[in-house]
Amino acid sequence: MISFKPLELEDKPLYDRYLMAGDPRGCEYSFANLYLWGRQAGAFLGDRLVLFSQFNGKSVYPFPVGPGDLGPVVEAIMADARERGIPCRLTGLVRGETELLERMYPGMWRFHCARDTFDYVYDIEDLAELRGKKLQKKRNHVNRFWQAHPNCTVEILSDENTDRAAAFVEQWYARRLEEDPYADFLMERSAIFKALRHRQALGMEGLLLAEDGEILALTLGNPLSPDTFDVNFEKARADVDGAYAAVNREFARYIWEKHPQVRFLNREDDLGLEGLRKAKLSYKPHHLMEKCWAHLLEDGYDY
Repeated sequence: MISFKPLELEDKPLYDRYLMAGDPRGCEYSFANLYLWGRQAGAFLGDRLVLFSQFNGKSVYPFPVGPGDLGPVVEAIMADARERGIPCRLTGLVRGETELLERMYPGMWRFHCARDTFDYVYDIEDLAELRGKKLQKKRNHVNRFWQAHPNCTVEILSDENTDRAAAFVEQWYARRLEEDPYADFLMERSAIFKALRHRQALGMEGLLLAEDGEILALTLGNPLSPDTFDVNFEKARADVDGAYAAVNREFARYIWEKHPQVRFLNREDDLGLEGLRKAKLSYKPHHLMEKCWAHLLEDGYDY
């Protein structure tokens, strides 16, 4: 059985070395996401990192990352699943990896790609500049926000304003629960407060939009690969028209200027929510990162 251990903050430098050296991965591979959402576990086998996680109540193995030989690592995962008495499910396979696994183990796997998990990946220049006809409505929306809020300022998230940011987040959830008392924000709320608390150790960066000292919007993200920055959280006052669009653009500008090597912003998936999908498509993504599952057929097949 693989000796998995929970990912701790001190694991981040080694984990990032593996993540940054490999092919582009989905947002679920961000160390921040792994650390913030539940208690994910990992193990280093040769020059590959193996993860053990939970998804919708199912035990899964995200596709191993790193430059090392894949065969022995997949064999170790299959053996680990058998010893635990669980189906062997690999998740997060990106383009080409389903074919690779099929070549290595012909006829042993069944694959499916889950549209609700696809990441929306945007050209950072598109989001920073909002140029052209395709983004004219977004550009007009942002311009109307600044016309309506001429005293609004952009603040970089720092030790000096983190307490204000946390208070804003608390108010945001309080308002949402007033609107929908049965909404389940427990995991998300826990994750964003943990992100604010461990912002520096996680390598996260953020912005606030504030008007006369009152925060209107907040965003937080972290590097996902050498050329891609992940947007982990984005919250804005629902009663302030254009606040989401404005903080989206300002964060793109900030990252583009501070990290000129970054070409893309990954704004994560849409959870299968129709409204969220429509909103993310309206920003004209550069591409969707398709992610697939692989199920070992000898275990039966379930989604």
